[in-house]
Amino acid sequence: MRRRIGVLFFGPVKKVNSLNLRVDSRAQPATEEVRKHRENQAKKKKTAVKSVGSKFSEWLRSFVYGRLSTKEQTSFAKRLAFLIKAGVPMFESLHIIRDQTRSKRHQKIFDVLISDVANGQRLSKSLSKFPYAFGEFAVNIIKVGETSGTLSANLMYLADELKKTQELRSKTIGSLIYPAVITLATLGITSLLIVYIFPKIMPIFTSLKIDLPITTRIMIFMSNFLLHYGLILIGTTILFFIVLYLLIRFFENLHLYFDRIILRLPILGTLVQLFNLAATARTLGLLLKSGITLMEALPITADTTRNRVYRGRLHALSLVVERGEMISVHLKHDRRLFPDILSQMIAVGERSGSLSDTLVYLSEMYDNEVTDFTKNLSGLIEPVLMIFMGLLVGFVAVSVITPVYSITQHLPTR
Repeated sequence: MRRRIGVLFFGPVKKVNSLNLRVDSRAQPATEEVRKHRENQAKKKKTAVKSVGSKFSEWLRSFVYGRLSTKEQTSFAKRLAFLIKAGVPMFESLHIIRDQTRSKRHQKIFDVLISDVANGQRLSKSLSKFPYAFGEFAVNIIKVGETSGTLSANLMYLADELKKTQELRSKTIGSLIYPAVITLATLGITSLLIVYIFPKIMPIFTSLKIDLPITTRIMIFMSNFLLHYGLILIGTTILFFIVLYLLIRFFENLHLYFDRIILRLPILGTLVQLFNLAATARTLGLLLKSGITLMEALPITADTTRNRVYRGRLHALSLVVERGEMISVHLKHDRRLFPDILSQMIAVGERSGSLSDTLVYLSEMYDNEVTDFTKNLSGLIEPVLMIFMGLLVGFVAVSVITPVYSITQHLPTR
């Protein structure tokens, strides 16, 4: 019979997970957990509102030391797990990995790690100094492995999950490359016709004493504008996107607004939603499997989520858990971000005490949905691209052919 102690709901299921960690689906008495969680939340609130200067200094530090891509983090976790499993001490393992690192900036990171470990500091604590290189997700998985004595197993599991995340991101980005290339090629060819080809025949049209059609006059205006202000337009466009990127990066409210717009877009919004659902379910499931409590796992999952809309919802869910409520009930109120199947499956996991397994299953399900969606994406976008290309080419053709037809109509007949 399930019961409540303190403010946390729990059931009587106990099991040993795939990492050989003893996981009790019942929560511990809530007093200590809630106290720790509130302390963490208080710390996060103090650091949540960062000034632009502090964010810039953080970005500058990441520029000095360099960022580790997901692929590089996967390689680091795999090599370290293999060395530790082979019985090589941590200090020597880090030295070996450091010697195999080609990047000078990344070598500086490993120099700090080696120095800290040599002084008796835990690897997870040293890694936490580089949040831009090793995310909070990886740091916590390693921390649990150090505490439980299963660091090698945790590192291998972390490497597998990072690899899946990398594959998911590659699928998502790869599916957008084809339409982007087609769109840029179409705009490039059209610009070439307007700037280089059309001006050669334009004097013929302007010398004739006939009324030019509106399409031709628009083409003449566009041609003159690009010839005189084309470089300024290109420079202004590049500057605009650079400023927009910096504003989104350093101002959270603008970043949140931008992410909301992305989620509302017809095709791209669906792809972004599926990606975030898969990544969130995988991260949260792995953290729970590693023995981290739900109250601690939700903020970590939120911080590893790039989309600010989902990040805010996950932070709100951590407060829901603190009040002792089930997260599935609150997910049902936000069906635009969390589909019904997600909340229903999580409700089953909460009632059965197997939430971590349910989340892993959901991550695999959404992984498959992303794969299917990306495969069909070209078929969805192709008709739109064909219509867009047809309109552009048709507009240029009509602008050139219509005046020629008018000229032939006014030629005297013998």
